Amino acid sequence: MNYTFTLENLNCAHCAAKIENKIAKTDGYDKVSFNFATKQLRFCTARNDAVIEIQNICDSIENGVTVIDNTNKADKTDTNKSKKINKEALFLIISVVFGIAAIVFELLGFNELQWQKITLFAVCLISTLLSGTETFIKGIKNAVKFRIDETTLMTIAVIAAFCLGEFVEGAMVTILFSIGELIEDKAVDASRRDIEKLAQICPDFATILVDNTERTVKAEDVKTGSTVVVKPYERIPLDGVIIKGKTTVDMSALTGESLPVDCVEGSEVLSGAINGSNLITIKTTKEFGDSTATRIIKLVEDAASKKGNNEKLISRFASVYTPVVIIIAVAIAIIPPLVGLGSFTVWLYRALVCLVASCPCAIVISVPLSYYSGIGAASESGVLIKGGRYIEALAKADTFVFDKTGTLTSGKLSVNKVTSTSDYTNEEVLCFAAACEKYSSHPIAKAIKEKAEGIKLPEFTDYSESAGHGTRAVFKGREIRCGGTKILTAEQRKYVKDDASVFVVLDGKLIGTLSVSDTVRKEARDVISSLKKLGVKNTVMLTGDSKIAAKKVSRELELSECKSELMPEDKLNIVQKIKADSKAVCFVGDGINDAPVLSASDCGMAMGFGSDAAIEASDAVLASGTLKQLPSAVKISRKVMNTVRTNIIFAIAVKAAVIVLAAFGLTAMWMSVVADTGVCVACVLYATRILKTK
Repeated sequence: MNYTFTLENLNCAHCAAKIENKIAKTDGYDKVSFNFATKQLRFCTARNDAVIEIQNICDSIENGVTVIDNTNKADKTDTNKSKKINKEALFLIISVVFGIAAIVFELLGFNELQWQKITLFAVCLISTLLSGTETFIKGIKNAVKFRIDETTLMTIAVIAAFCLGEFVEGAMVTILFSIGELIEDKAVDASRRDIEKLAQICPDFATILVDNTERTVKAEDVKTGSTVVVKPYERIPLDGVIIKGKTTVDMSALTGESLPVDCVEGSEVLSGAINGSNLITIKTTKEFGDSTATRIIKLVEDAASKKGNNEKLISRFASVYTPVVIIIAVAIAIIPPLVGLGSFTVWLYRALVCLVASCPCAIVISVPLSYYSGIGAASESGVLIKGGRYIEALAKADTFVFDKTGTLTSGKLSVNKVTSTSDYTNEEVLCFAAACEKYSSHPIAKAIKEKAEGIKLPEFTDYSESAGHGTRAVFKGREIRCGGTKILTAEQRKYVKDDASVFVVLDGKLIGTLSVSDTVRKEARDVISSLKKLGVKNTVMLTGDSKIAAKKVSRELELSECKSELMPEDKLNIVQKIKADSKAVCFVGDGINDAPVLSASDCGMAMGFGSDAAIEASDAVLASGTLKQLPSAVKISRKVMNTVRTNIIFAIAVKAAVIVLAAFGLTAMWMSVVADTGVCVACVLYATRILKTK
């Protein structure tokens, strides 16, 4: 079975990575993934004691972590956490007061006499213990287990500072570290709350009608075919069709479309959308687990398991980085005194500064947070990206490949030209065709009848229809036929123009032709233009349609390349060839036959929630079913990658600078704390700004 647990009170990204790795290496656990941004642990196992076993693993690495079932999250946890934060804040305030008193004593020279020194030591010790007891306990436990993290480094540094007689600095370093940790926790929690808002698009309860009586039940208990009442300004709990009432529906949470949609009886409505000002009654068409809002939330949550290359790199980097810095610190403490460059005390102090500055938390936290923030921002704009690796692919994609029908075009046929080849007028040819197709349900017949809407049609008799050979009827004793080239004689076919697709034949004589084609999506031209402005070099269309129809669309949209009359395997082969000459290839399609190509591309994007096969095979979904949000997805992806690179460079540069300055005795220990927690807070805040992207 697949499980999702929440690991409460786990605020150390480094420890989170260790827990994830240890569970993944434990027999019986597969598909293990921990999302630090939401504290959710996902895995697959056949074990019945998973909670107990995972709790033991967490306890062996990080104290205070509570493993709970995500579906049964109790308010008690939040209350306990709130009390813990209030208690820590109170101790920190008292610690700051004692710390300020210690600074004043030192500035006033209150450390000359023995009793003054003892008093200063006592004030500093109280300040240090009030603000850092939990840090020291955790650091000592980790040291005993031979695990080095920021708490271990801080504990060593503060103890050494007191041993060197730097009481005030030891206290101030502890206070600064605690304040930084508190701000860091609040920044991460704030980002978590923003991300958790994504899950609020799905209502927990629904109002159903049973024997004309309203009952409020859990949305997950509502069966398909149930009658649900949706009151004004409520979220629609399940997918369904309106059977009573009319309203406007806000779909922005699902599709990113800001304009409300008008809905009447018979209109389909999706779960997660917000009802307008009118009461409506719907008949559900899907159960809770299959409804649109639930599927969107699941896609976003599952995205955490598909980590980007940078996330994997950072995990490997953190495991190597800290030991290397510890070796450097030891070398700074030992080698210079041995070669007579100063006292051991001076160089030990400098080594401690290096140790405190070395923690990689800023990178370990901010990088995955950047990816998840990007996934959240994209979903709010109507693009569901299934993981960090696809954000990377979208960001560097220089080739976009499109399917034609239903992707670049609306998928809806229309008559765009009527041509008479006889004494009859164009309108009369259209009337003959529409009257002949009167009872046909073929998409082309519907397009012809729509074109002739409002025009009085002649009366025909003896209607008949033959698959592949069009329709037949009788008009004033004369046979009239409407269909494709199969109804023409070999001689008539010689004079057929390329744009003609439907022919009208009266008593064996061709009297006119109609050009019926798919219409280009109204947003397609602007989207292609925007992609080119973003630096996309190649825009390619692959279609199974005819060369004439494909070239027409390609010219209208000014695409780089167009290939037509393709089978699904042909599309797959072409995409694989294109990949060889591109940084990354993004394929956008909507049909079941697009599933192989969606899987083969670096980032396959499905149009809306049409084909389950396409969505399953895709790496991202354009929830609105239009291309409108495609440029936004590229911009957000690039913003994520720029943020990741900026945070990595900034964090490493600051830490390297502090370490180098410390080696030359130009840095105090408090500066190393800023280089640790201060940089971490800055990186977290910089990463979470992605969530505000519009």
